[in-house]
Amino acid sequence: MTSAAGGDSVLRLENISKTFPGTRALDGVSLDLRRGEIHALVGNNGSGKSTLIKILAGVEKSDPGGRIVVGGHSYDAAEFSPRDAKRVGLHFVHQVPALFPWLSVAENLAIGRGFERSRWGAIRWRDQHARARTLIERFHIRALPEMPLVALDPSDRTLVAIARALQDSDGEQGGVLVLDEPTAALPGPEVERLLSTLKTYAASGQTILYVSHHLDEILRTSHRVSALRDGKAVGTRDTAELDERLIVGMMLGRGLETAASERTSERGPTVLSVEHLSARRVHDVSLTVARGEIVGLAGIVGSGAAELLSLVFGATPRDSGALQLEGKPFTPRDPSDAIVEGLAFLPADRAVDASFASMSLRANVSAPRVGHYFRGLRLRHDLERADAKSAVQTFLIRASSEEQALGTLSGGNQQKVVLARWLADRPKLFLLNEPTQGVDVHARQEIHQLLRTAATRGTAMLVASSDFRELAELCDRVLVMAKGKVVSELSRPDIDTHRLTELSHFAT
Repeated sequence: MTSAAGGDSVLRLENISKTFPGTRALDGVSLDLRRGEIHALVGNNGSGKSTLIKILAGVEKSDPGGRIVVGGHSYDAAEFSPRDAKRVGLHFVHQVPALFPWLSVAENLAIGRGFERSRWGAIRWRDQHARARTLIERFHIRALPEMPLVALDPSDRTLVAIARALQDSDGEQGGVLVLDEPTAALPGPEVERLLSTLKTYAASGQTILYVSHHLDEILRTSHRVSALRDGKAVGTRDTAELDERLIVGMMLGRGLETAASERTSERGPTVLSVEHLSARRVHDVSLTVARGEIVGLAGIVGSGAAELLSLVFGATPRDSGALQLEGKPFTPRDPSDAIVEGLAFLPADRAVDASFASMSLRANVSAPRVGHYFRGLRLRHDLERADAKSAVQTFLIRASSEEQALGTLSGGNQQKVVLARWLADRPKLFLLNEPTQGVDVHARQEIHQLLRTAATRGTAMLVASSDFRELAELCDRVLVMAKGKVVSELSRPDIDTHRLTELSHFAT
């Protein structure tokens, strides 16, 4: 994308530092954003991106000495508040926007700002819908005011969140829009549409700070890229001068080794056999997964890949078909049956479905097998701590101690804690849904290596992912799903990202 060099400075951060007990999260970070540019911010999990955004939003206080300069006014970063951020036109849309799927588009747009009301307090729905229509047109949303949000495509739901944040701004040039991983949960075509719309906003003068782990999106969309490493700003460069290798070098201080699997061992005995399995969104699926094999499920949203994992784990009832585990009939009534039989499951949303943010790393690792630590009526915390310490070393978890609250770890380290919980018991079959969603490139490489190691030790894996590059790097075979059916199969070395994309989107 053409550089926006020469644009007016809209926001400057000067010498921003933040110290937590035992941790220097930010160390003298300075950054400037120009009018009409998409400015990408990259860095590993734990590099300081989230802390910097929280200081910019006023929800974290920086150490003394930093300044936030915006709208021609300079503020002490240690005293900057959410009210200050709102007043000077800083708008934030988080990875999981606070939207309400069963309310209408007009109602979602009104939340936070308030409804159009008569002098007696009644909602003026005609005026509310008129305002919503204006915003829908301004922000290029494919919707009608009265439509429930759940009926919109994922990218349009994200645009509703953006419109809500910017609705009181002057045109499309209001302050700075901060987007934190806006495409994390979007399928491929929806990503392209959102990015195209963001470019339109920038061309109209809107300044956007774009935080993402997806380097290909950054290269296609942004004007400039700034990188954080270990809490320090390590440089800003025009995107036109960069490629993925150079961005990784900025983030890590070195190149990133290729992560493609080169395991060439022969297939072992079959662990999982699925025969003509059907349910509401899965239709007549048959497949096998062998001992030590990593099998991928590729498909866009609605393909049935995620639902298939849920069926195998016993979380969703099946209508017909049969499962076999190591050659014996397998009929889990619920996930607890599956766990007893040696299955493990990593859901896509670890924050909601797979972790306890306020509990310690130790407690999260031991959660599925806490009974193992009871001796008589006493819980042996010493044994629990010893296993947690071992997990920290084995699974490359970066934490101050095993007692650190899980929610204070970076996303990549939280994901490794959840992996450690399951892989410590060497499951027969590991079902994984979007295993590296929302983690940085370095954590992604480490997670892939942990999974390969587990496969080498005999664990069979079935991996659903909308990230086709991940499947190409990780898997021995990939089954392509569309409309609930398996429509194609690729095996290494013929697994190709572009081929998977083509098969997933154009399958009949």
